[in-house]
Amino acid sequence: MTVIHYNRIKAVLAEKGKSNIDLARALQVAEQTVSLWCTNRRQPPIERLYAISQVLKVNIRDLLVPTHWEE
Repeated sequence: MTVIHYNRIKAVLAEKGKSNIDLARALQVAEQTVSLWCTNRRQPPIERLYAISQVLKVNIRDLLVPTHWEE
């Protein structure tokens, strides 16, 4: 079974030394919700991704799995 990772929330949390609990509290959402995002079982809506990027102080693009970016 192939696992597809659509976001990098878990990786960015680790890079920032933050936990799921920290993010859940900052966003005022259930810890289970953040867990679902981190395991890619669910994806946050774009508005929530923006809020996550603000909390973690990263560009929203840093939360997304890179595909083929052309600039």
